[in-house]
Amino acid sequence: ILYHGSFIEINKPDLKHSRPNVDFGKGFILLQYTTSGKVVSKLKKRGKNGIVTLIIDENDNKALKILKFDSYSEEWLDFILNCRRGKDNTDYDMVIGGVANDKVFNTVELFFDGLIDKKEAIGRLRYEKPNLQIAFRTDKALTYCTLKGVNNY
Repeated sequence: ILYHGSFIEINKPDLKHSRPNVDFGKGFILLQYTTSGKVVSKLKKRGKNGIVTLIIDENDNKALKILKFDSYSEEWLDFILNCRRGKDNTDYDMVIGGVANDKVFNTVELFFDGLIDKKEAIGRLRYEKPNLQIAFRTDKALTYCTLKGVNNY
C-alpha cells in the first residue's frame, strides 16, 4: 500500500502539479508506510489537516522503464544531485529508492554544499535503512496507479 499525504484532496494523480528539481525529478511521489500515521503526523506538524490518498499498484508494470535503488549509493547520490540541479535527462517512468529523510537530508546537504566528499557522504549513509519513495514520473506510469480511497484527518 502506498500513501500520498497532502492538505488537498487528490482525485486523480497528475504531473502538472508536481514540483521540479526534487530528489527523483518531477513526478507524483508516493511513500510506502505500514500505516498512514507517519503521513498524517508530518502534515499536522506543518499546522495543516491531512488528506491521505491510498494508492495500490495492482498491475504488472513490466512495460515501464524503472530505476530502482536498493540502498543509498554513489549512483543514488549522483541521481539526486542531477535531479535537484534540474539536470536529469533520463527517461525513467518510475524511480524507486530511499527518501532523503531528516538524517539523510543533512548528509546529502553537506555533500551538495561541498563540506564533505562523496566517500564521506556514502560512509555516513551506509548504515541508514532507506524509507521507500516511489516517483511516478510519466503519464504512462500513472496509469498503473489505482485510487483506493481518501481519508481526511
